[in-house]
Amino acid sequence: MPFDYSLDFQNIDFRQHPELYRVGKGEQGVLLVEPYKSEILPYWRFKTPEIAKESSEKIYEMFLAYLEQDDFVGADMARKFIQMGYTRSRRYANHKSGRKYKKDSPKEILPYEVDPIKAESAAIFKTKWMQAKTNEKYLQLLAKHKQKYEV
Repeated sequence: MPFDYSLDFQNIDFRQHPELYRVGKGEQGVLLVEPYKSEILPYWRFKTPEIAKESSEKIYEMFLAYLEQDDFVGADMARKFIQMGYTRSRRYANHKSGRKYKKDSPKEILPYEVDPIKAESAAIFKTKWMQAKTNEKYLQLLAKHKQKYEV
């Protein structure tokens, strides 16, 4: 089932209402779903490999803590933030400005400018992302959530 952008995200506590949460694709909803966004966002950083390592480890710890509490929505949101650490780092690794497309021509991709520091940050996040998305308990809770709420 697709991520539901029609919900009133300002007024829903997804910890209290996990039945309203939809996994969606990739990072959908990562900056919308509360209280998780506010819990995780302060730790999400990727400017240097050192910062990315600290950030990815902290968010992965949160991911594991959510799993321990059988809080699938929290774990999925932590996984999404880790994934976003990878994708945003890759974006800046390939395009120093962070812009992929030309302003006046949204289909035309700007030339690549490789930034090895951001590429290293991306690799750090990718490792944690792979750990999260293949975690056995995460996969069990994902299947349970989909079976219960996304039929």
